[in-house]
Amino acid sequence: KNIRGMQGDAESSAVADFLLILEEHKKNCERQGKYVEADIAKKRLAELRQHEENRKQESLRSRQIAQRLGVEEAHMLEFQQFNTMWDRKMKEYEERAAELHEAMMQRHLLDLQEFRKKSASDPQRGPKFSKELLDQRRIEATLAKQGEYAEAQKVKVKADALEAAERERMQAEKNQHTSVAEVKFLHKQEQELNALKQRVQAGAEEQRKMRQLDLERLLQRYHNVKAELEAQQNIERRRSSLSLTSSHVGRQSSARLTSTPSQPHSARRAPTSRVVA
Repeated sequence: KNIRGMQGDAESSAVADFLLILEEHKKNCERQGKYVEADIAKKRLAELRQHEENRKQESLRSRQIAQRLGVEEAHMLEFQQFNTMWDRKMKEYEERAAELHEAMMQRHLLDLQEFRKKSASDPQRGPKFSKELLDQRRIEATLAKQGEYAEAQKVKVKADALEAAERERMQAEKNQHTSVAEVKFLHKQEQELNALKQRVQAGAEEQRKMRQLDLERLLQRYHNVKAELEAQQNIERRRSSLSLTSSHVGRQSSARLTSTPSQPHSARRAPTSRVVA
């Protein structure tokens, strides 16, 4: 761009020098009465000036297009960098959230294993049998002491069946109690996991809001820069238009002032005196 600008300046300077030379040539032709040559120089001057005005207008248009493209390219680069940065930031957050989730799942698994191990190893309290079973055991013992073995055997069979039933019932109650405790334990772990998910979701939502806010700021900066450039370019175009108009009016005024060239000395004629008859 700088090289093209230097070339344009050099061309403009060369044209300006040539216009001065051609303008001086036209004036010399006027003074010498070479009006045909002066007219040719005048037309050539008009052509060159129009060409130079067109070149300046095209140069201004090209430069302003390049400026607008520069703003667009800078914005696109900044937008790409913005997306790259935020994509990386959100990916890192998601990876960290996944690590926390996995760590909690592993901890919950170990805690559940420890809970089950502790429940299985808890010392069991002695069974609490019913009064009916205890009475039968006393009767059985009494009959055995009295030598009533046949009757003692009958009572023992009934007592054994009752004891088996009561032990089965107590085991079922214990299993139910352990199951309820485990359900409560699992529910507590589930609540903890849901709380983590909510925190992760809230953090992700906060990141999305921050990204949107940063994007709005970036777009606002772009619109501000674009509007400022458009305003500057409008001013520059108006100044260029006014400069061209002033230059054209100035040349017209100069042309009117020199439109009636003075006659050369050889063309002057002495007044003719009338002869009175």
